[in-house]
Amino acid sequence: MVSLLKLALIGGAAALAPQRTPSAKVSAEPARREFIQGTAATAAGAAALAGLPAASSAAPLAIKNWERVSLPVSTTLFDIAFDTDTHGYLVGAKGTFLETVDGGKNWKPRTFANLDEEEEVGYRFEKVSFQDGEGWVVGKPPILLHTVDAGKSWERIPLSPKLPGEPTGVVALGKSKAEMTTSTGAIYSTTNAGRNWKAQVKETIDATLNRVSSSGVSGASYFTGSVATIQREKDGTYLAVSSRGNFYLTWSPGQDFWLPHNRGTPRRIQAMGFVEGDSSKGVWMTLNGGQMALGGKSAVDDAEPTFNVINLNSGGYGILDAAWRDSKEAWAVGGGNTMYVSKDGGKNFKFDDSADKIPGNLYAIKFFGPNTGFALGSDGVLMKFNA
Repeated sequence: MVSLLKLALIGGAAALAPQRTPSAKVSAEPARREFIQGTAATAAGAAALAGLPAASSAAPLAIKNWERVSLPVSTTLFDIAFDTDTHGYLVGAKGTFLETVDGGKNWKPRTFANLDEEEEVGYRFEKVSFQDGEGWVVGKPPILLHTVDAGKSWERIPLSPKLPGEPTGVVALGKSKAEMTTSTGAIYSTTNAGRNWKAQVKETIDATLNRVSSSGVSGASYFTGSVATIQREKDGTYLAVSSRGNFYLTWSPGQDFWLPHNRGTPRRIQAMGFVEGDSSKGVWMTLNGGQMALGGKSAVDDAEPTFNVINLNSGGYGILDAAWRDSKEAWAVGGGNTMYVSKDGGKNFKFDDSADKIPGNLYAIKFFGPNTGFALGSDGVLMKFNA
C-alpha cells in the first residue's frame, strides 16, 4: 500500500547573505586578435628588412575545449544547476555553496542564515536542482533545503525519522513539486513544497530481489540494502546501481517495483546514465579498469540486456561520468582529471588534454544545452566548456 510521509514544515526561512554582484562582461577576443595580427606584421617587416622571404600565414592557435574556472574554494564539488541562463548554484563538500550571476564565469560563496558557520562546514551538499525559480538542495548529514525565490532565502524542510535510508537526490519539477530519492532506492514525490511526501515505489529493493533472485540476477544475493547512485531522466525513469556494482535497476512511473538487470560482464559497474538523458536512446555504463559500454533500449526493458564495449583507451583510469552535448558529441571524465570526447554519438572516444595538467579527479560532467557545459572535480576544480 502506498505510504505517506508526513513532513511538517518548521519555520525559519534560511535567508542567504546577499553577495550577488555581477561581474562585468569584457571580451578579450579583439585585444587578442589585434595582438596576434600585430605580432605577425612585425615579424613580416623584420623578415623584409633582413632580405628574407616572408613567412606564410601562421596556423591558428589551438584553443582548448575546456578552461578552468577560478573558485574561492578547494573542496570537492558534487553538483551544479542553473535557474536561468546566467544564474546558478554549485555545491560540494565542507558546506560549499557558490552562486554565479554571469553564466558560470565567476562564483561567490553564499551562506545560510539559519546555519552557523561551524554547522554549515560540517555539511556535504551533494545535489542541487532548480526549475522556474524554485530550488532544492540535499546533503549529508541528512538535510533538505528549499527556496521559492531563486535562492534569496531558503527554508529547511524537516525529514521524517522513518525515512528509509538517507536522502541522496532531489529533482525540482515546478511550483511546489519535486521528487526525492534515498540510499535504499526509495522514491518520493511532493506537490506541496515538502509538507507531504508520497512513496512512488510500492516494494523495497530487498523485497524485489528476494522475489526474483531465482530468475538469475547475478549478485542479487549480495545486495547490501543500498544503491551507489540513482539517476533520473526527463520522463521520470530512474536508473540505480547497486552499492557493489554487480547489477543495476530501472524504474518507470507507474511501476510498482524496481526491475533488476544483469550487467553482462565480469567487471563491476562504476557509473551509469541515460544516453542524451533519454531512456528511449539507451544507457551508458562504465566499468572497473576504465572500460565503457553502450546498451540500447533493451538495457532499460530487459533483465538480460546487451551492451557493446566502445573504443576508449583510458590507460586504466576509471571513467566516473559521461554526458552528451548533442546527438553526435559526447564527453566522459574520470580519474586523473582525464577527459575524453566522442564525435560519433559515443561509439568511439579519444583523449582530450584540456585538464591534463591539473591534479585531481573529475567526478561529474553536465551540459545545459549545446553551448553550456561544466565538469566538476576534487580540489575545487571546475572546468567550463568553450562553445
